[in-house]
Amino acid sequence: MLTPTSTYRLQITSGQDLHRAAELVPYIRRLGADWVYLSPILRATSGSDHGYDVVDPTEVDPERGGSEGLTALSEAAHAAGLGVVVDIVPNHQGVAAPEQNPWWWSLLAEGRDSRYADAFDVDWAAGGGKVLIPVLGDGDEDLSALTVEDGTLHYYDNVYPLAEGTWSEGEDPAEVHGRQHYELINWRRGDSELNYRRFFTVATLAGVRVEDREVFDASHTEVSRWFREGLVDGLRIDHPDGVRDPQDYLEKLAELTGGAWTVVEKILEPGEYLPGEWRTAGTTGYDSLGWIDRVLTNPRGQYELASLDTRLRGGEPVRWDELIHGTKRRMADAGLAAEVHRLVRELPEDVGHGDEVAYEGLAEILSNFPVYRTYLPEGAEHLTEAVAAARQARPELSDVLTDLARVLGADAAHTENLTEVARRFQQTSGMVMAKGVEDTAFYRYTRLTSLTEVGGDPSVFSMAPETFHEEAARRQRESPLTMNALTTHDTKRSAAVRARITVLAEDPRAWSETVDTLVATGREAGLTLADGPAVNLVLQALVGAWPIERDRAVDYAMKAVREASVSTAWVDGDEEFEADLTRFIDLVLTDPGARGVVEGCVARLEGPGWANALAATALQLTLPGVPDVYQGQELWEPSLVDPDNRRPVDFAALDTLLTELDAAAPGTEHATPPVDGTGAARMLLTSRVLRLRRERPELFADYTPLTVRGALAEHALGYDRGGAATVVTRFPATLAAAGGFTDETVDLPAGTWEDILTRREFTATPGNGIHLADLLTTYPAAILRRKDD
Repeated sequence: MLTPTSTYRLQITSGQDLHRAAELVPYIRRLGADWVYLSPILRATSGSDHGYDVVDPTEVDPERGGSEGLTALSEAAHAAGLGVVVDIVPNHQGVAAPEQNPWWWSLLAEGRDSRYADAFDVDWAAGGGKVLIPVLGDGDEDLSALTVEDGTLHYYDNVYPLAEGTWSEGEDPAEVHGRQHYELINWRRGDSELNYRRFFTVATLAGVRVEDREVFDASHTEVSRWFREGLVDGLRIDHPDGVRDPQDYLEKLAELTGGAWTVVEKILEPGEYLPGEWRTAGTTGYDSLGWIDRVLTNPRGQYELASLDTRLRGGEPVRWDELIHGTKRRMADAGLAAEVHRLVRELPEDVGHGDEVAYEGLAEILSNFPVYRTYLPEGAEHLTEAVAAARQARPELSDVLTDLARVLGADAAHTENLTEVARRFQQTSGMVMAKGVEDTAFYRYTRLTSLTEVGGDPSVFSMAPETFHEEAARRQRESPLTMNALTTHDTKRSAAVRARITVLAEDPRAWSETVDTLVATGREAGLTLADGPAVNLVLQALVGAWPIERDRAVDYAMKAVREASVSTAWVDGDEEFEADLTRFIDLVLTDPGARGVVEGCVARLEGPGWANALAATALQLTLPGVPDVYQGQELWEPSLVDPDNRRPVDFAALDTLLTELDAAAPGTEHATPPVDGTGAARMLLTSRVLRLRRERPELFADYTPLTVRGALAEHALGYDRGGAATVVTRFPATLAAAGGFTDETVDLPAGTWEDILTRREFTATPGNGIHLADLLTTYPAAILRRKDD
């Protein structure tokens, strides 16, 4: 099996298609990356900027360069010695434009007689034999807006097929609509009545039944061709928790690809690990992202930041476990109610407590589920834990919870023994977790927003070096080819933004004063600012991404507060609240006094933030696993949540900077660029480490923690990978306040070591460590290569 030493993620769009990606191969190669990593490239909804809404899995998207573009990219990459890994989406297809999706079009036109009837996960009985499509606007329930044109049914710009023999010219379109295999319903009814499985709460992404062998084969014909013709070398699997049986799916996939390197976008909670039987190299790396952020977060800031958060909430402290129980329950009762109703419909007859009671029991178990899902019989303890927590919270449901635990598979010894509802429940729990926690609670829990990142538990404020080393060593033993991420297309803040926000934990009192001053200034200007945690969240985003354009700031704030659904929402939001928050952002950006407060805060955070960013990058690039560099992140790139983090990248500027760095002679001033906003230091670090990993992979085959000694030992972290050692600074602001390193040392195996960033040499002898004041004088991170190895 071919395996990468690193990957470089490109977002493939109509503006940056596969032909353009082929042109970028020389730059990616010079940067040091080993494989090119592509976002989804199968045909997606026309105009899609992400590609996760695949409408035809049998061809490469023409808007993204088509088959010719993939061939060009593959040939360019392979000629340069690089591999190719592609992101694929097995769980769902895009159905926003039915005429673009031949499978969905056939289903709507022919109903259960369609050859694709088994491809989509439809509960026909629940819709009265029809697929319910929540698209009608308020006031259009009388169907007067429908028209029949060219043999198709139209609702404004939406086009739907007409079943053969169900219409004739001049008929009332509403009557024609009543004869179809689908029914257009009010959009508000979707969350509670939808009768097909979807991706989370997105009705325009319909779930696909890849557990069916014929469906799997049909939906992977193009992927199969890639491997048959040697175009692609590995795969990234989007949202495996959505499919019925991830282990079975990965077995089929390994058979199709010949056992190619494959990673899965699986969110692991603290202490949770991938099932050992899965045919995968590991995850896409959100777990290591969480360790890195937390080992660089000063635990001493927790109390002060929590106190500020409590004050902003009017004196009511928030508990993470209570918060997420509420947000998950809200999702089970509203956004994903249709999925819970379907679970109720599929319960065996011997669970005879009535639909309403059964719903309550299922929703309560889902709201208490501690992980995304189980893979029964593996993970049964999580189901048992959730049932016990539900029983404690709702003792009056004890009887139905006992019955539900039985039918949901708490005692199932084998997969074959699982009921239909047990299988579907496993697909549903992850939906509730993702929407209730990542997409809601993360925007409500705002004490330190660098910790509210995908795959992380923000109630875990920091991580001790000992725990960090334990996790890294385990990674080396059990999944050395898993992916390590720092920024992705899905992160809510780039690594650079999180690195600056992390500094707040080093001087939380100063941040508290900054927030108080800006809130007071806003209220003096007549603003309400009623939602204190939302103000805190927005201000952290502003200082983290500063300087930031007004539109980017407002767009982020509106998405954040609507996702939080406390003071406004995506549906029936509070326009007055949103206008008040927008005026506050304008005040911060334009009022000299308020802007001065922010710029003063940024001036304090900037230097330590750059240090954190370099330290985090050094850890991500050198930990056990395969590091991924998201496009443009070899510089600082202070981006926020999508679509902000999917903006075009100026690759010409990147190429020029890399050329300048490579041209600088070792030992000269230009060979060691300053740690500042140009990002040159981060590019130097990225390129030098990626090249070393590609050229000398044997130096990264082990993991041994390094001992740091001295009064300020907590301010450094290091490990030896087997000839390549990493040493980074922790808590740089506090370190500077203490006067910096003096007598602190790090113990390295005896020999001569060269820092690949500065080309300086250091000699380690038994009993004599290397002084951190010397090692970390130029950069807050050092990457050392043993010269006598």
